[in-house]
Amino acid sequence: MSERRRRSDNPGGGDQRPGGGRPYAHGNPPEGVPSYEGPTGGDELRSDGIGRRRPGGGRDTAQQPRMTRAEMRKAAQKGGKRAPGEPPAGRGGAQGPPGKPGKKRFIDYPRFGKTGVRRWLPSWRLSASVFLLFFGTGVAGVGIAYANTTIPDIHNLVKEQNNIYYWADGTEMTRKGETNRQIVELADISPSAQNAVIAAENETFRTDPGIDPKGIVRALYNMAKGGETQGASTITQQYVKNAYLTQEQTLDRKVKEFFITLKINQKMKKPEILKGYLNTSWFGRGSIGIQAASQSYYGINAKDLDVCQSAMLANLLKGAAVQDPSLGAANHARAELRWKWILDRMVITKAITAEERAKCSVFPEPIARKPAASMNGEISYLVDTANKFVMAKDKSVDQQKLDLGGFKIYTTFEKDKVDALKKAVDDVQAETLNPTKRPELDKFVQVGAASVRPGDGAIVAIYGGPGVENNHYDNNADAKGIPVGSTFKPFVLATAMQTGVLTQTDKQGKPARINADSRYLSDDMSEIRKPDGSLVIGDDGKPYRQKNEDSGKRGYISLRQAMQWSYNVPFVQLNQDVGGQNVADMAEKLGLKKETFTDPKTPTFALGTSTPSSIRMASAYATFAASGKQADPYSVVKVEYNGKEKAGFAKPELKQVLDAAVADNITDVLVNVAKNGTGSKSNALGRPVAGKTGTTDQNKSAWWVGYTPQLATAVSMWREDPSNPGLKTLNGTGGKDSNHGGDTPTDIFTRYMKAALANEKKVNFPTPEPVGSQIDSSGAPSTASPSASPTATESATAAPEQPTAPAPQQPTAPMPSCVPGVDCAGTSPSPSPTKTRPTQQPTCLPLIPCTSPSPSASTADPTKTGKPTSSGAPVP
Repeated sequence: MSERRRRSDNPGGGDQRPGGGRPYAHGNPPEGVPSYEGPTGGDELRSDGIGRRRPGGGRDTAQQPRMTRAEMRKAAQKGGKRAPGEPPAGRGGAQGPPGKPGKKRFIDYPRFGKTGVRRWLPSWRLSASVFLLFFGTGVAGVGIAYANTTIPDIHNLVKEQNNIYYWADGTEMTRKGETNRQIVELADISPSAQNAVIAAENETFRTDPGIDPKGIVRALYNMAKGGETQGASTITQQYVKNAYLTQEQTLDRKVKEFFITLKINQKMKKPEILKGYLNTSWFGRGSIGIQAASQSYYGINAKDLDVCQSAMLANLLKGAAVQDPSLGAANHARAELRWKWILDRMVITKAITAEERAKCSVFPEPIARKPAASMNGEISYLVDTANKFVMAKDKSVDQQKLDLGGFKIYTTFEKDKVDALKKAVDDVQAETLNPTKRPELDKFVQVGAASVRPGDGAIVAIYGGPGVENNHYDNNADAKGIPVGSTFKPFVLATAMQTGVLTQTDKQGKPARINADSRYLSDDMSEIRKPDGSLVIGDDGKPYRQKNEDSGKRGYISLRQAMQWSYNVPFVQLNQDVGGQNVADMAEKLGLKKETFTDPKTPTFALGTSTPSSIRMASAYATFAASGKQADPYSVVKVEYNGKEKAGFAKPELKQVLDAAVADNITDVLVNVAKNGTGSKSNALGRPVAGKTGTTDQNKSAWWVGYTPQLATAVSMWREDPSNPGLKTLNGTGGKDSNHGGDTPTDIFTRYMKAALANEKKVNFPTPEPVGSQIDSSGAPSTASPSASPTATESATAAPEQPTAPAPQQPTAPMPSCVPGVDCAGTSPSPSPTKTRPTQQPTCLPLIPCTSPSPSASTADPTKTGKPTSSGAPVP
C-alpha cells in the first residue's frame, strides 16, 4: 500500500473507536444503531495527494455499509429516538418534538415520506378528493341554476317592435313594423302541419328527452375553435331559442339554452312544447307563428292547411330568407327541392301514406305578398339596401332579428336625390315605352341605378324598381346578373397605365406603362394575339377573331379614340397584352366584387361579360373621380338596438388604389367619350362630365356610368320576365331598332344629375399629369413624330349621337400591301377628334387591289361580346 496512505491507529481493535470514540461493550454497536466513526477515523487522500482526515462517520466498508436516510429514520423510529447525524423527521412536513417522528399535513402534497418524482405525484386519495370536490360543486351549481330557471307565459314572449329608418339629414324615413304574430291553440293547427314540421326538424320529437347531447357538444366545439356556429338540434331547443333567448350563437347562450330546455322538457308536455314552437317560429314575410304564416303565404287559417301547403311552410323553418320561393329563382329551386324531401320524410315516419304523398305532384305556389303602405315607392329598396349592409357589417344580426324589430338605422340616403332619380326614370319610361302599342317589346323593361359620392363612398340615392305596390320586390340597384358591357373597358386601360403591358419592359425590366396615345388595331374581325405573339385560339380550334359593332377597317388608332367610339378589337388585344388576371385584380381594387367576374382568361373578359351591380359600378367610377382614392360603398352611418348604439359602423377608410395621374388620365379619356363620343347626350348636363356607355351581345343590357367631381352615377337597363328568368333583347324597345347605353341610360343619367346638382357649383376635373409612354401594338406603322392623342377639351362642340352621312375618312399615307395571314394595317387616324364616328379604311384582300368601300352609317355603341369563329360568324 502506498506510503502516503496512513493506517488506522487501532487497526485490529474492535473494542475502542478510533479517534477517541466511546467503545461498545463487545466491540460492536447495539442492534439497530448505525456504526459510527469519530472525526479522526480512516484517512483519505486529498486532491493534492496528501493524506486528510475523513469526516465523522469513518470510511464505509463492505462489512459495514452506510445506511440510507430512510433506513436511518426507520431505525430511529424503532429505537424511539432520532439517529445521530439524521435531520429531523418528516423534512418538508410538520416537525415534531425532538426524538419523535414528524406528522403528515392535512393536505399531503408534496407527499410525506416520498422522494423524487413520487413526492410530486398526488395519491389516489388526494385525486379522488379533488374530483369529488369539483363534481359536488358542479352538481350544486347545476341544481341552483335549474332551480332558478323560470318559464314565462308564451303570450309575453317575442314582443313586437318597430324598426325606424332615417334619411341622411336625420329626419325619419319610415317605420317598419309589419311583424304579424297570432297565437293559436294546437287544435287550431292542422295535423298535417304538425307532422310536416316534426318530419322536417326533429323526427324523434315525441319520444326524445328534448336535448341532443351530440349536437350541443358539436356546437360548443365549433364555437371553441372559431368555426361556423350551429343552431339548436331538437324542436324543444329551437323553441327555447325562439322564445327565451337571443339569436346570438355564444357559449353563454348555449349554456342557458341547456338549462331552460331541461326544465321545459320536465315541466311541459310534448303537445305544449309543439304549440309553443309553432307559435314562436319565424316563417318570413314578417310572420311569427304558423297562423300568421298561413295567412301570409296562402290566405287561409292554419287549421285549413293541407299536406302540400304544410310541407312548404315547414320548408321555411330552415331559413325563410333563402327558402321563400317568392324571392327569386334560386330560392324557388331550393324550396321545391326541400318540399319534396319533407313529403318523403312524412311517408317514412308514417305521418302520411304513399297515396297522400302522390297527391302533392305540383308545388303549391304562395300568393303574392301584401306589403305595408309604409314600404311603397323606393322605400322598400332603400330599407333592403340598409338591412343588407347592417347584416354584412354585424354578423349577430340576421333577417329574423331585424323582423323582430327594436332597431334605429341612420342611412346615407338623401331624400331629394332619391326623388330626383325616381322622377328621371319614370319620365323617360313614360316618354319612350308603350306596352299597349308594343306589348312584346315594351313589357318587362327593368332599370337599376345608384349614385355614390366620390372620395367618401356614401350611397346617396338608388332606383330599385317601380315599387312593391306594383309587385316588384327585387332591388334592381343591387342586381347581380346584368353584364356591364363596354363600361368595363376603362378598367382595362387603367391596368395598362398602372401596371403596364407584358409585351414590352421598361429600364427596370418591369412591364412598360402606356398612355392613351398608344395605337392599337381597330379593324373588324381582327385576329387576337397573346403577349408572346402566338394567336389566341377560339372554341372551334381556329384562330380567334374579334368583332366590332359594325364592320370596317380603320387601321391603327389611339386608345383614346378607341374608347371614344367603343371599338372592341383594341381593348380585347390590350386585355391580352396586360393579362386578364391583372385586369380582374385592378377591377377588384376599384371596388367590384370578385364573385361577379367571369373567367379572366376568356378573350371577351375586357368587353364586360362580368355582372357587378349598379351600386358597385358607380362606386368604381367614383374612384376615378377621386383621383384614385377608393372607398367601399356604404349606406348606414349608425345603428341603435334597444337604445344602445352598436359598434362597427364607422365611415370606411379611403385607400389610394390607383396613381392620381392614372386616374386623372382615365377621367380625361372618359370626358372625351361624354363630349365627343357615344355618351354625347350627357352634354345636356351643362357641366364637366365623364363616363362610358356599355351595350352587350344582342342588346340584352345597356349601361351608362358617368360622374362629375361631386357625384358618380350608374344606370342599367334590361328586359326580364319575372315568371320566366332570362334576359331578353332590347332591340325594338321604345320603338328603336337598337337600344344602346348612349340612349335611354344616358338620358336618365343626365336628367337626374341636372336635378341632383342643381344647387352645387360647377367643378372642373383635375388637369392630368403625364403618365406612361406611347407604346403601339405590334404591327402599328411607325411615325417619325407621332402626334399626341386629342384631349377631351380640344373640341368645344359635342358630337351628334347618330350622324347620318359621315364623310369618308381618307388615308393620309399609302396603304401597305396585304400579306396572306396578316391583318391589313390601316393608317393612323386624324389627331383631332372627329364629331362623327370614323369611317372604315379600304379593305385589303390577298392578290386583290385595295378598294375604298362605302362608309358605314352605324354609330351605335359597338360592344357586342359574342365570340366569333375564325370564319367571322358570331357564336351565339
